[in-house]
Amino acid sequence: MKVILKEHIEGVGHLGDVLEVSAGFARNFLLPRKKALEASSRNVKEFEHATRVMAEKAKKEKIELEAHAKKISAVSLTITMKAGKDGKLFGSVTSKDIEQGLADKGFTIDRRKIQLAQPIKALGTVAVPIKLHRDVTATVSLEVVKLQEEETAAHDASEASETHEKPEKKAKKEKKSKGE
Repeated sequence: MKVILKEHIEGVGHLGDVLEVSAGFARNFLLPRKKALEASSRNVKEFEHATRVMAEKAKKEKIELEAHAKKISAVSLTITMKAGKDGKLFGSVTSKDIEQGLADKGFTIDRRKIQLAQPIKALGTVAVPIKLHRDVTATVSLEVVKLQEEETAAHDASEASETHEKPEKKAKKEKKSKGE
């Protein structure tokens, strides 16, 4: 029996292939699970038309994503983190931080599309690839800078005010808990 595959099936064929398979395989597996169509002349024409429509739609989507990628690639992000004297970060910059930075600039990107091999743990400039489509990748320039001492003190003070404790009281509590 001749069939047109609607998806890739391991060991059988790829999407759109017109194959000769056994009647039992077609009736019992491929057709009931909608993995294939019977290869009548009408079904072949319909499938070819649907394939052309999907290809045109995919082409338009790719063009839109390429334009979006150019806009994203023009963006330069700066993330401020606490760091030691040797340039190592306390913590790391993750895809979630990059996603938030892009959101602040007006871009909505799913963090799973940000292609970080591993979190960034040092100061400096890094090119971060963002895979928008299997054929479209944007690259964002990310600069990780050290949080200055005045900013650190202000940051610690804001954390202390969030817990409604004075910085001196918080320091005493920390010393006391370390002694136990």
